[in-house]
Amino acid sequence: MVTNRKIIIFIFAILVSVFSKASAQTNYTLVTNITTVTITNTVTVTNVVAPPPALTNAPAKFPWVSSISLGLTMTKGNSDTLLFTAKFLTDKKTPDNEYIFDVDGAYGENDSVENVETLHGSAQWNHLFSDKLYGYLRAEGLHDGIADLDYRVTVGPGIGYYLLKEKQTTFSTEGGVSYVYQKLGGEDDSYASLRLAEKFEHKFNYHGVRFWESAEYLPEVDRFQNYLINGEVGIESALSKNLNLQVYVDDNFNSEPAAGRKRNDIKLVSAVSYNF
Repeated sequence: MVTNRKIIIFIFAILVSVFSKASAQTNYTLVTNITTVTITNTVTVTNVVAPPPALTNAPAKFPWVSSISLGLTMTKGNSDTLLFTAKFLTDKKTPDNEYIFDVDGAYGENDSVENVETLHGSAQWNHLFSDKLYGYLRAEGLHDGIADLDYRVTVGPGIGYYLLKEKQTTFSTEGGVSYVYQKLGGEDDSYASLRLAEKFEHKFNYHGVRFWESAEYLPEVDRFQNYLINGEVGIESALSKNLNLQVYVDDNFNSEPAAGRKRNDIKLVSAVSYNF
C-alpha cells in the first residue's frame, strides 16, 4: 500500500514537472509575440512620417517698365526764354507680345512769344512669331502749333525683325503701310503711305549709360515727293538707382509743310528721368 502511494506521488510529481515546463514555454512564447508586435508597431509609426512637399517653380513675371522725364530751360535778362519738356514712356515685353506706349510734349517762349508747342503720342503692339520676327500694329499722333499742324494721325500694320536681340543691345527694322490723317495749314487731308523704320539701343556696362536712336520714313504711296521723316538720337547716364540724366535730339521733317513754315523742326532736350 505504501509502495503504491509512493508510485502515485512519483507519477504526480512527474506530471507537475511536465506541466510546469509546458506552462513556462507557453509564457515565453507570449512574451516573444509581444516583443514582435512592439517592434512592428514602431516601424509602422516611422512610416507615418510625411515626405517633404514637392518644390514648385514660381511663375515668370513680365512687369511694366516705365519712366517719366522732365526738362526745363529758362533765361532772364537780355533774353527772356522758356522751354519746358515732359515725356512718359512705358513698355511690357513677354515671350509672345510687346507693348510700347509713350507721350511727350514741349512748350517754349522767346520774349513772351510762343515758339514751341508740341504734343505727341504713340502706341505699338508687337506679336512675336519667333524670337526675332514679329508683326506690329502702330498708331501715332502729333500736334505742332508752331508748324500750323492741328493734328496728324498715322495708323497701320507691318512686319518687324530683330537683327540684334541681346541683353545689352537691340537693333530692329520695320516695314509696313500706314494711313495718314492730318489737318495742316487749316486744310484736311488723308493719304496712304509706306513706312520704313529702324531702332537701335545699347546699354553700356558702366555708370548706367544707355545710347539709343530711331528713324522712320513715310512716303505717300502714289506721290513719293510728299514724305515725312522722324528721328531721335539720345544718351542717358544714371545719377542714382532710379534717376537718370538724358540729352536727346528730336527731328521732324515734312517735305510739304504749311505755307510760310519751314520743312525741318529740330529740338534739343536735356532732362532728368525717373524709372519705376
